Amino acid sequence: MVVPYKDQSQGKKEQVAEMFNSISPKYDFLNHLLSGGIDIIWRKKAINLLKNKGIKTLLDIATGTGDFAIEALKIQPEKIIGVDISQGMLNFGIEKIKKMGLENRIHLQLGDSEKLPFEDESFDAITVSFGVRNYENLEKGLTDMLRVLKPGGYCLILEFSNPRKFPMKQLYSFYSSFILPLLGKMISKDPAAYTYLPESVQAFPDGENFLSIFHQVGYVSTKWIPMTGGICSIYLGQKSN
Repeated sequence: MVVPYKDQSQGKKEQVAEMFNSISPKYDFLNHLLSGGIDIIWRKKAINLLKNKGIKTLLDIATGTGDFAIEALKIQPEKIIGVDISQGMLNFGIEKIKKMGLENRIHLQLGDSEKLPFEDESFDAITVSFGVRNYENLEKGLTDMLRVLKPGGYCLILEFSNPRKFPMKQLYSFYSSFILPLLGKMISKDPAAYTYLPESVQAFPDGENFLSIFHQVGYVSTKWIPMTGGICSIYLGQKSN
């Protein structure tokens, strides 16, 4: 299991929370800088897949500072709840949402993806943006997400993946191994966070491997959409009626 720190006394979940608390002041800035702003385009393309699907209640897991929850307003749900295990990230998200005057439309709270604090069949859609690779137990997290989805509800996941073709594979490997950790260390002051990121992407079962797990835990009508030469992937599945 890939973890941010080498502290054997903490599990992955605790380490991930600590890491995001540490980098939360610079997270939004670094996110856009390190991706060249293309993460904004990825979120827009992903959320468009939920347009005109009658989404009234939406849960955004690993919501961080709320970017994907804010993007989800475009599909006009009646209620959006965002959960994250990092209070530091949530504090910045809550402040951002207040400044935008959106506190009546988006509610952010602490929440664990593997033990979601919601009743069965509570949401029409669940979104996760760059979060599933941080789950301590991927299958357990996906299963609990399925539990709180309504029958016929959608699960939309946006996650980094490993490019497979020349030259993107080679370019991305160089960038993620050398440039990304260097910039992350200089700006965030937490070098472990930005060495963990490429390591966690490499270890994550992306593409067809993720679809297989997605299907095994019970999602149907699953699809995988690679983006930007395979740097990022969108996964979409449904809960059966």
